[in-house]
Amino acid sequence: MNSHDRGLGMDRAIGRRDFLNGVGVVLTGSMVAPPWLQAFAAEAQSVSPEQAPGYYPPALTGLRGSHPGSFEPGHVMRDARSWREAVTDIGESYDLVIVGGGISGLAAAYFFRAAAGPRARVLVLDNHDDFGGHAKRNEFRHDGRMLLLNGGTLNIEGPGQYSAQAMGLLRAIGIDIDRFEQQTAFDRATYARLGLRNGVWFNKERFGADKLVAGTPGGRGQAAGAASWPEFLARTPLADRAKEDIARLESQDQPDYLPGLSSDEKKQRLVHLSYQDFLTDVAKVHADAVWFYQTRSDGLFLMHIDALPAYYAWNMNYPGFQGMKLEPTPPDVLINEPGGQHGRENQARANAAGRAIHFPDGNATIARLLVRSLVPDALPGSTQEDVVTARADYSHLDRDGSPVRIRLNSVAVNVQHGGDPATARDVLVTYVKGGKTLRVRGAHCVLACWNSMIPYLCPELPERQREALAYGIKAPIVYTSVLIRNWTAFQKLGVANISAPGGYHSSVQLPEPVSIGGYQCSRTPEEPTVLHLVRTPCAPGRPRKEQHRLGRAELLATTFEQFEREIRSQLERTLADGGFDPARDIEAITVNRWPHGYTYNYNTLFDPVEWCLSSPDDRACIVGRRQFGRISIANADAAGSSHTDAAIDMAWRAVGEVIESRARSAASRLAQPVSR
Repeated sequence: MNSHDRGLGMDRAIGRRDFLNGVGVVLTGSMVAPPWLQAFAAEAQSVSPEQAPGYYPPALTGLRGSHPGSFEPGHVMRDARSWREAVTDIGESYDLVIVGGGISGLAAAYFFRAAAGPRARVLVLDNHDDFGGHAKRNEFRHDGRMLLLNGGTLNIEGPGQYSAQAMGLLRAIGIDIDRFEQQTAFDRATYARLGLRNGVWFNKERFGADKLVAGTPGGRGQAAGAASWPEFLARTPLADRAKEDIARLESQDQPDYLPGLSSDEKKQRLVHLSYQDFLTDVAKVHADAVWFYQTRSDGLFLMHIDALPAYYAWNMNYPGFQGMKLEPTPPDVLINEPGGQHGRENQARANAAGRAIHFPDGNATIARLLVRSLVPDALPGSTQEDVVTARADYSHLDRDGSPVRIRLNSVAVNVQHGGDPATARDVLVTYVKGGKTLRVRGAHCVLACWNSMIPYLCPELPERQREALAYGIKAPIVYTSVLIRNWTAFQKLGVANISAPGGYHSSVQLPEPVSIGGYQCSRTPEEPTVLHLVRTPCAPGRPRKEQHRLGRAELLATTFEQFEREIRSQLERTLADGGFDPARDIEAITVNRWPHGYTYNYNTLFDPVEWCLSSPDDRACIVGRRQFGRISIANADAAGSSHTDAAIDMAWRAVGEVIESRARSAASRLAQPVSR
């Protein structure tokens, strides 16, 4: 325990934790696990733990996201390059088997049934103990009150830019964006009315002193009378030269740092220059000033500014470019940039669509509505409002005789045709569940899992396609949800959102207040709430893919105890002057660990520039997603974009391939002469 752990109640907190089947659970107020969790633990080694009474993963705390048990067989498959365990064919056959129960996989199931008819039989396999993929729901209870937060993907962003297919799906499952905006209490100014602003926490390891400075100039939802940059910087522990440089960068009156070049020539320089190098070598700012901006890109790009092209930073309106007279990039160019999910495309979508919405549990609501449409008995209700507070009955997801079956805790380890891919009549799908290796058959298969897994999962794919699928390395990220008994410390300190450029977590935020249907968010500081903390594990200075690999290894090696110590330490050091006591005020912690997080988006510093500034067909995402026999590929990776609509669009495309294959097979059978 380091010096910052003193007084954090660490021994008490860890003593309240029980570990059942490798799932860390913070037990608040009792040393005994709730009955449903005891039943889950007892059933954990069975083939169908979802049938345990009260099985309900959204309420689990501790280490979630890619939780223990969800990936280990996949790592064995990766390391052995094939699956060699004895396989039991369980005799099940489906019209379509989908590997991956995230939004793309669930959307594929929906599109297929819409095209093939309600009698079509579909099996969805997912490695996690819950459906939704990265669209996970963190559900807490405090004195009988429900509190929600997203454990992964958050927004329906720029719905005006959604394709007809993606928007049509949202409408079909019950999402009405106009009604959401008209009837939902989503008030971005809630915290500003209480005088809460953005702030920065400077830690002593990086900046020489622990200090929270409230009132960062600019930013949405700021309270009136915010300080100027010089006034704000005067209260920070930054070096005097760094303060001067930041004030200069944030000023509208600053020099052209690349004089004598045309706008296009400047852009060419920015395409091949990191934002960190731009600040250091071109704008000539102090090292402390560089660190002040170091993690600004983490939330969108999942990497520090050393791996962010300065061209992208300019399009995101980062400081330093105000005097350079750069001509705007046409919106259609921005939208076509495959790497645009976390920046340039984001900006273009925002300009074109002008809005974004999210439910209290983020896009977990989309996943829940998809499941309701596929397996109606699993989720009661009929509207986007009532699904937020509905309790899913997981025992209905995988029932004999159901046209759609969603089979959780099932790690796919091999997918291959039942013969020559050109003539095979089915696809054999092998998976591990409850320690048993099982096999089912599908007339077709859609792989809606990560691209990087597919070359190991399906080794019969052509070599060029396997190389393309392996090209991108998903970016690791941690979303941590912390239930606290009240947020009076934030009120006393005058902050709602805290960035921490040198901290273990790069940001600490109060949730955006969303009330819908029977769900009421926290509106007064005396009420409980759920904090949102973000960590992006990076290795600054190394190539981007190496950074992602190292970050993934770090997350897999970090125990829940280590995460908890860092969470409690950072919150205590940040909020102590507001009276926050982690031993008293923290009620529960859920760490959503995503070693394979955001889709790999192309980047002009590390990928072919033409892949980033146009849309050629030789991009890895396009080569990798080609149909192979009866196997199609649907996931956000196949689009090179982490947007939710991209995942839906790829499901539509993959199912279209399946439907065309079915039509060709039917036509071929009709064309064959009838034997006499």
